Amino acid sequence: MARERPLRGAYRYFQPITTRWHDNDLYGHVNNVVYYGFFDTAVNTWLIEQAGLDIHRDPVVAYVAGSACDYFAAVAFPQRIEVGIAVERLGHSSVQYALAVFAEGAVQACAAGRFTHVFVDRRDNRPVAIPARLRSAYERLLPA
Repeated sequence: MARERPLRGAYRYFQPITTRWHDNDLYGHVNNVVYYGFFDTAVNTWLIEQAGLDIHRDPVVAYVAGSACDYFAAVAFPQRIEVGIAVERLGHSSVQYALAVFAEGAVQACAAGRFTHVFVDRRDNRPVAIPARLRSAYERLLPA
């Protein structure tokens, strides 16, 4: 069952993304699987640019442990979108994001998703505590 259609005010950070020609499917709108790519791009861009994660050298890696998406309205190329990011739950070694795709400047989301990252040691893939600098950045994404 679909969740309620989220509003822009529920998110703490927005990552702009430009849709691409090949994102559209035969029906003339962005294919449902592409939204997961939008989520992944937005979260990882935030981790690199806002939280300071060095994806090539940091001793920790964030793996996706689960994801889901509900769709409310179509998006199509050449539309510009913004992915809203908030943190729903911040655990010891994992974080659950609330994510939403908005048409540029729109108040209501076109799609809303959930995405969980688990932090692991790069060498042995065992769960580890979220590093303090990342935890501090995540705290800025918690609801006010």
